This record gives sequence, structure tokens and C-alpha cells, in this order.
Amino acid sequence: MDHSDLIAPTRDLAPGQRAEIWIADVAQRSLTLVHVDEAVLLEAPNWTPDGAALILNGDGAAWRLELGDHALERVAVDAPPLNNDHVIHPDGETFLVSAMDGHIYRTTLHGGAAHQVTTDPATAQFLHGISPDGGHLAFVELQRADFSAPGALVIVDSDGANRALLDTGTGHIDGPEYSPDGDWIYLNAEAFTTAPGHAQLARIRPDGTGFERLLVSDRVDWFPHLSADGAAGAYISFPPGTLGHPADLPVRITAVRLPRWDVPVLEIDLFGGQGSLNVNSWAPDGTRFAFVAYPFADTAAPAIVERTAA
Repeated sequence: MDHSDLIAPTRDLAPGQRAEIWIADVAQRSLTLVHVDEAVLLEAPNWTPDGAALILNGDGAAWRLELGDHALERVAVDAPPLNNDHVIHPDGETFLVSAMDGHIYRTTLHGGAAHQVTTDPATAQFLHGISPDGGHLAFVELQRADFSAPGALVIVDSDGANRALLDTGTGHIDGPEYSPDGDWIYLNAEAFTTAPGHAQLARIRPDGTGFERLLVSDRVDWFPHLSADGAAGAYISFPPGTLGHPADLPVRITAVRLPRWDVPVLEIDLFGGQGSLNVNSWAPDGTRFAFVAYPFADTAAPAIVERTAA
């Protein structure tokens, strides 16, 4: 298959680097390492609705990690190489993926043929959200002629029709994800500050109203994800002054009990960034979530931040 139209190469591990798949138990305040890979740079776990496995991407492909025996299996998808923006449909079987040609495809969790959903040759789409009824997709849209321009929030029907552009002010947005009740789209946005790249957590209603900031932070906050019951949230933050969501940095993942985004219930320091928490990785029961670290031999393992009462 000719991949001359790809917008970016697939990512690889650096020499001496590994990908580690971890599960954080929020209630137990514990971390469990479930897979280490020194060959494939695995990214962005989705937790399957039946609770049995994680679906990740790596080397342009989809991968299934069984949580029972920890077996990892490549899932063959007949599409261009995949990136780390993908969601599982509410039906529990359909898998919607963003590919390196800048388009969105629909396939199944078992792989096979993929149907192209978006076709606009002038833009590239990076999928993060699907409405609870499966009827709409929310994604970041970039102009292929200028990838340095801010990404826009777009909603379409699940078949790619009826494009709607939502106004999120100035600056880049990313990670648009529907709340479990479908009333909101959660995202990170740069509209609230003048500092370059200073992304903050936000939400907006699917009709474009109610755009609001959720957390005032001096860090660069990305990818808010809600548990299936809407009771918990998690996001990843980068050091102040970070531009975008790059790889290979000391970052922090924070879990909260909603609606209090400003009160952490679990904080995890790790070496990672891009690929660690790009998509929703909550377990169906809302007590755990998965993430990826990318350490080297001399890098500290992910660690829970312990705070003493004032």
C-alpha cells in the first residue's frame, strides 16, 4: 500500500527506551505494571467495555493487551498506519481510529476492513470523542497547508456528514471528548491565557454554548478524561512553558472526583508525555485507569505523589 500521503511518521522507541503499561487504582492508591515492551512504542490505551483488555496503537498498528494473562496481540486493520487518537464505539465492538493520512476510519476491535469516515483533502482530523448514542464524532481539525496553525473543534455525524465548527476562542484545542451523559465536550484549550501554549482544561456544550474553564493552573494541562459513570476524571499535565504535548518529559497524571477538578485524589509522576494518556483509558467500573510510561534504564519508575496535611 502506498503511504506517500502520510502526515507524520510512526513513532519508535529510542535506543535503551521501553514502553511500560501501568494501571492506577484510584481507590487503593496503587500502581500495577502489566506490560513492558522494548520493541514497540505502544501508546494511548483504551479500556474495552467488557473490562477484559486494553486497546493501544504502536508501529502504525492496533494492539490488544489481555488483562488476564497479559498477552499482547497485533490487531490487523486494513487502513493506513494509525496514530494515537482512537475511541471505542458505545456498541463495544466498533473501533474508530485516526490514521497517519489525516483521516478517520471505522473498523472493529477484531480488525479487518476499515471504512473511511472523513474525506476532506484540505484538512486533517484527529479523533477523540464519540457521543454516548454513537451518533456524533468530535475531533481536532488542522489545515494541511499549515500544521502550525491552531487546531479547531469540529463535530460531525458518525458517517462524516453535517460538519459543525464550534467556537473555542483563540489558540489551539485538543482532546475533545464527550461526557457520559452527552451534555458536554471536555477538552484542553489555550483561549484563557496569553502565555504561548498554556493549555487549560475546559468544556463546551455540543451546541457551542457554555464554553468555560475548569481549572486554573500554572502547568500545561491536557486531555481531560471522564469515567463512564461521570464521577471521576483524569488528565495529564506538563511543566510550565511546555509547547504542545511532547514526548519524553517528566509529566504528571492527576485523578479527581468530579466536579472538583481542583482537588486531586491521586497524582502520579512519570517520564512520558505524548502517548501516555491521549485517549480515555478508564476501566468500565471507574475505579482504575491505564497509562503508558517511556523510561530509560536510569529513569525513575512512575510514583504516586504523597502529600502531608497542612
